[in-house]
Amino acid sequence: MSQTPTAASGGLRSRPFPEQEYLTRLRAVQDRMAERSLSSLIVADPANLYYLTGYNAWSFYMPQCLIVPAEGDCHLFTRTMDAAGAHYTAFLPRDRIHGYPDQLVNRADAHPFDWVVDRALELGVLVDEPTAYVAAELDAHFFSVRSYLAIRSGLKRSALVDSTELVNWVRVRKSPLEREKLYKAGKIAQCVMETALRELEPGRRQCDVVAEIQHAQALGARKLGGDYPAIVPMLPTGETAGTPHLTWSDLELQRGEATTIELAGVYHRYHAPLARTVVLGKAPQQLVDCAEATNEGMLALLEQMRPGMRTCDVHRAFTETIGTYGLTKESRIGYSIGIGYPPDWGERTMSVRAEDETVIEEDMAFHVILGMWMDGWGYETSESMLIGPHGPQLLTDVPRGLTAKE
Repeated sequence: MSQTPTAASGGLRSRPFPEQEYLTRLRAVQDRMAERSLSSLIVADPANLYYLTGYNAWSFYMPQCLIVPAEGDCHLFTRTMDAAGAHYTAFLPRDRIHGYPDQLVNRADAHPFDWVVDRALELGVLVDEPTAYVAAELDAHFFSVRSYLAIRSGLKRSALVDSTELVNWVRVRKSPLEREKLYKAGKIAQCVMETALRELEPGRRQCDVVAEIQHAQALGARKLGGDYPAIVPMLPTGETAGTPHLTWSDLELQRGEATTIELAGVYHRYHAPLARTVVLGKAPQQLVDCAEATNEGMLALLEQMRPGMRTCDVHRAFTETIGTYGLTKESRIGYSIGIGYPPDWGERTMSVRAEDETVIEEDMAFHVILGMWMDGWGYETSESMLIGPHGPQLLTDVPRGLTAKE
């Protein structure tokens, strides 16, 4: 049940969702499991743990999981010291949160999942029978090979199969309460980007600008407190602006150079990413032309971001538009978003690219990111959005286009 702050709880705030929201999500997951005749599901992705239980802690670097049986209650397994935090954040009662002994941490001759499998078999949330199919999140960032081998060793008769992002696909359509979180994340993202655009000046060190960005991310917007992002601010500058996923250095910003900024506003783990490009001084003509073509491509794809269209149709609208300017882009131009934990804020489901034929539905959420990475220079712009009944509803209102600061 949701808890309200009390003196005895040390100021514990209400959980981000009521218990019924989690029960509805778990029911949807078990329905998907039934379609695949799964006996149990081992959930290791911290975003999925949060989605299904509310559990929220920086504990994902250690083995932990939620085990969802085909029928009945799920159980959470963490390190003993983290089980206490789970009592505060997860909606689960104490008898469904289990801590494995600390003596199993970082051992060459044993693994926490040895203990987890034994306990789960005792509880009946795992079964070891020839007819049983147990799915695990084999591609989750924090599910190691040793975790898999420990489970495989403990389940000698059951088939251990890939979940193929079962929970992630349940997450793609957002409930009304989730949509509210995303809109609030968008308000924070807008404040953070406005801070970034204001702080970029010639002579300032990149790290000083990022310090202001990170302060703004934690500060939030108005009365909305911000959360830490799954990805740190990215600030490729000058020649490196033609390369994605670079962070920052202690070098000073130079007049005449462009900087691409990619960041996110985060509220209760829901992310609203946003990217813009700034040039300090007069922009070279090739950058101006690229920005104009890319922005026209953004308008074309936004026309296609509506229920019933396919993600490949959205991709085609963009590539055909920039193609009239002689430009091409090989990588995907967007993906689904929602809850995020390091190292990624994407949901690892839909991608906006030529080969993806997923049909867009109302209440899905996307980050459409148009990075044009050239040889020694680049341009980047993006939008986060919810899909409404008639098209995209943007989460921020920051002017697009190349920002030039003379």
